[in-house]
Amino acid sequence: MADIAEAARQFANCIGNHRVFAFYGSMGAGKTTFIKALCEVLGVEDVITSPTFAIVNEYESPSYDSIYHFDFYRIHKLEEVYDMGYEDYFYSGNLCFIEWPELIEELLPEDAVRVSITEQPDGSRLLTTNDI
Repeated sequence: MADIAEAARQFANCIGNHRVFAFYGSMGAGKTTFIKALCEVLGVEDVITSPTFAIVNEYESPSYDSIYHFDFYRIHKLEEVYDMGYEDYFYSGNLCFIEWPELIEELLPEDAVRVSITEQPDGSRLLTTNDI
């Protein structure tokens, strides 16, 4: 867990002006675990859980006001995402951490940072990104 906390600290230091982060990875790759560690580094004191059933959780951060954590795993049609008012979140200026973005790929902002988490043969995880 110390490695995850350190990786989250390094990632947080690179956020800059980026606001939307799309986390790709297979089931069990560690997307929720990493987002939880990242939120903790960003000062979130709320209980951080996967929003699998709620689709979006909102956390308060002293540095970033609201942080939105999405899990689109259960989305079956894009209309569901339209109905939830995704634009209000994605273009709010607040941090958005998105799990299962491949299901809503066409709705992601152009400047979304794409983050891949892949399990390595030794059980460790490799985090790569397109832009930070």
